[in-house]
Order: sequence, then structure tokens, then C-alpha cells
Amino acid sequence: MTLYGFRIPKFAALFFWIVVWEIVGQFELMLLFPPFTEVLAAMTDVVTTPSFVEAARITAYCYLVGLSLAVVAGIGLGLLMGLVPAADKLLNMWVNIFLSAPLSALVPVIMILFGMGEPTVIVTVFMFAVWIIALDTRAGVQHVSPSLKEMAFSFGASRVQRLKIVLLSALPEILAGIRLGVIRGVKGVVIGQLLVSIIGVGALFSLYSQNFLMGHFWALILILFAFALSLAELIGRLEQKVEYYAGARG
Repeated sequence: MTLYGFRIPKFAALFFWIVVWEIVGQFELMLLFPPFTEVLAAMTDVVTTPSFVEAARITAYCYLVGLSLAVVAGIGLGLLMGLVPAADKLLNMWVNIFLSAPLSALVPVIMILFGMGEPTVIVTVFMFAVWIIALDTRAGVQHVSPSLKEMAFSFGASRVQRLKIVLLSALPEILAGIRLGVIRGVKGVVIGQLLVSIIGVGALFSLYSQNFLMGHFWALILILFAFALSLAELIGRLEQKVEYYAGARG
């Protein structure tokens, strides 16, 4: 962004909203928004407590297991839809429905099926992340150049080798889907822990809100945001490094 001939970095907007947050908090206009400096001070208190360490362990386990399953299933489903037209016609509508549906409403159903524990949270993360991964994988597979497939076939490539070529060519879209799935998965793990089995960070959110510890509450939200954005940034960097595969489809 350029203002009066000066180039302003993107993160300047972040500092602007931090200043606004601090001003609103200092004037105590809203009980829910303590000063940003108070949130930063509470962050140190949050991350050093034993309850946070245990909550982080449970949350990380549920998140990583659910996301791993979503990546495997999403890529497999996307390959099926992208390579088999009949499967695409059968599944595409349902995948889009689940992607756009309010999945939070399905959490009680998941709870009935899987109980009040970690399996429900894992399934919730899976449900939030798998559909966008599947659709992006499908898009990548469908944009693979037909000439690339014909070349592989003419050189006598096996089915496994041809599938590998398709995967490499669709890799930018697959990574884009995983990056979006990472962010949606964080939302899923928090919703799952809050609405289903008050464990992990969900238990801390309930504790802080019930005791009006809003500084700690917002500190925990910032920690989760930083976690999600850091993972998305790492995948985004990997995505940039493999963009040259897209040239094979040109």
C-alpha cells in the first residue's frame, strides 16, 4: 500500500488496530476488551501455567490427528473426483454442501456417535478441514495438461507412475487446500472442545470467561491465531517453492 508517495508495509495495519484496541481498553468502554498491554501481560501468565501445558498437549494431539486424517482422505477424495467423472458427478454436490454447511450444528451428532472425549474433537477437526482439501485437489487434478498424461502413457508409464505425475502437477492446488484446511482445522478443534467435551483449550476458554478473566481469554485467542497463521505461512512458503509444477500444465 502507498500513501502520499510512501510505501507502507502490510503489517502497519496490524499496529493501527493494536493502538485502537489499547485506546478502547484504557478508557474501559467495554468490559470484554481489556487494554492490549494487559492481554500481553496475561499471555505470559497463560503459557506458564501447568493447565495450559496439558491443554496444549490435548489440543495439539486432537488437531494433528484430525488434520492428518483430513489430508489423507481429502487428497484421496479429490483424486477420485478429478480422475473419475462419474464419481465427480456423484460426490461433488455433497462435498460442496458440507463445505458451506454450518458444521457446528453437526457437533452434537458427532458427540452421540463418538462420545464425550478426544475422538469427537478429532472427528470435528476432520470435518472442518477435509472438504476444502478435497475440492482444491480436484481442481488441481482437472487442470493437469492432457498432453502431460498422453506423454506419460506414450512412454509406457505404469498407473502408479501416471498417478505420481498427476499428483506432482496438481501439487500447488493441493498445498493451497491444505493451507486452508490448517486454518479451518483450528476452528474445528476449538469448537469441538467447547461444544462437546470441555477439554484442552476449550476448558481454559470456559474457565476464563466464567471468571471474567478477559485478558487471559484474549491472550489464549491470540496464541491460537498465531499458531494457525504460523502453520499456514509455513505451508504457503512450501507452496511457493513448488509453483513451478504448474508450468507443466500450461
